[in-house]
Amino acid sequence: MANNPPFDLADRTFRFACAIVRFCRKLAHEPGVTRHIAWQLADAGTSIAANYEEAKAAYSRRDFTAKSSIVLKEARESRMWLRLIEAEKLAPIDEVRPLLNEANELVAIFTTSVKRLRLTATAGIVCLALVFAYSVSYGLSYGLSYFNF
Repeated sequence: MANNPPFDLADRTFRFACAIVRFCRKLAHEPGVTRHIAWQLADAGTSIAANYEEAKAAYSRRDFTAKSSIVLKEARESRMWLRLIEAEKLAPIDEVRPLLNEANELVAIFTTSVKRLRLTATAGIVCLALVFAYSVSYGLSYGLSYFNF
């Protein structure tokens, strides 16, 4: 991976997917469990970019949050496979380490993003619950018309 990752997250996830494909093509030459791990990593690592593209085309904020959560899960899975490859020395450390660093950064980015999206959604629900409680306390018709519902 490059020393200066791109600012565009779509480009960054795409470049990560490309790097994962190149890495897994080499790793898949080994027979047995190593080949299986390479395929698992390829699935998860390329899914990050694909699901991020899906998230960008989401129909609603809720849909965007759900798809971003899938991106986060795939990033975590990629990180786990890379950690396993590093721990078991299935590939040279100088090839694994940059991918693992990028996977860690993607997990951090999408964890923050998903937390903020969920917090915003929760804040909206709490606000609506407070409006409802206020409406029930002071008369339903007055409360709802006051808040333009």
